[in-house]
Amino acid sequence: MDVNAAVAAAAAIAGVLTGVIAMLAFRWSERDQKRPTRTSLHTDPVLPPGVDTVLSVLRSSAVVLDEADAVVKASSAAYALGLVRGGKLAVEPMLQMARDTRRDGEIRQVELDLPRRGTGRGEALAVSARVAPLGSRLVLLLVEDLTEARRIEAVRRDFVANVSHELKTPVGALSLLSEAVMDASDDPEAVQRFAGRMQIEATRLTNLVQELIDLSRVQNDDPLEDAEPVGVDELVAEAIDRCRHQAGTKQITIAAGGMADLHVWGNRGQLAAALGNLVENAVNYSPARTRVGIAARRVGAPGGDMIELAVTDQGIGISDKDKERIFERFYRVDPARSRATGGTGLGLAIVKHVVASHGGEVTVWSAEGQGSTFTLRLPEAGAARDRAQQHPDLEDEAGPTDSSPYEPLPAPEVLP
Repeated sequence: MDVNAAVAAAAAIAGVLTGVIAMLAFRWSERDQKRPTRTSLHTDPVLPPGVDTVLSVLRSSAVVLDEADAVVKASSAAYALGLVRGGKLAVEPMLQMARDTRRDGEIRQVELDLPRRGTGRGEALAVSARVAPLGSRLVLLLVEDLTEARRIEAVRRDFVANVSHELKTPVGALSLLSEAVMDASDDPEAVQRFAGRMQIEATRLTNLVQELIDLSRVQNDDPLEDAEPVGVDELVAEAIDRCRHQAGTKQITIAAGGMADLHVWGNRGQLAAALGNLVENAVNYSPARTRVGIAARRVGAPGGDMIELAVTDQGIGISDKDKERIFERFYRVDPARSRATGGTGLGLAIVKHVVASHGGEVTVWSAEGQGSTFTLRLPEAGAARDRAQQHPDLEDEAGPTDSSPYEPLPAPEVLP
């Protein structure tokens, strides 16, 4: 009887202890669940409903920070710009903005120049950063990349400055020459000399204004709206007629060949202007009693055959550093010589835009003292029509592509 009582008492005590231990374990488990962990600090703060969806469709780089400055949410663009590294916001000025906004709840915005990742050229990345509170614990950072907009604005600003300078030169010369004519009214020989100079400056001013109009037209118009098959021989004949007088004055022979039965697809006027600019440059920059060659051929290419038109001269040539910039507007390899020949620095820029808008490309080979070869590659009419209708994106200041020397085809037809 005593034994049974002892066993029952022991069992009761064991049951009580088991219950106490289970209750303590449950309490400890519940407390651990409520305690924040390193992982929960990064992932547990839930974004307000709908915010995640909105951030996913924003074009701006988005970063959401919690009260410990840890990144709760970041878009792929934010990682690409180098804003987030190792789960932290890596840009100190933006981090300080986020802390200030968390403290007082005010929206802040600033423009910054950040070092570009992955390049050794030290180029700056221009961004606009805006910080705003998101609920009671989170802060939202939106970053807009302004680099391309800044570049376009700089190009526009340089263009206006260059136009102003180029227009100022002939206008100022005309003003001075008119005063000289008035002062020399009793000297017929001086009046005739000054009037001749005035005519030269007026012609230069007219050419500059016309090329500005042409450049604006080729940049804004769609040349393929009025596209048609254009005979290469017709383009070459028009280009030769355009500079026949200059070539005759310098006794330069223009030889053309290889363009029989070749047709390109595009706007006749723009294509004639582009080829004419190349031939005119070849004549202007060639010494007297030399030869300018124009050759054409059909070459195979993915998507349809292309027509290559090459203009070769025996002129002064172009250095390697100048070849990177010759298609920029108003850039001149030899400014003094260019002004002496009436050049405006816009001819090659027009060529680049015309060829690109027709689905082609322009390349240049040149060596100083050995001459230059400019080659146009344009879609052939007919089978390549679809290819020509795909417009590439134009870069305002894209440089030329250097290539191997173009081997001109035989030139049986010599046009003096």
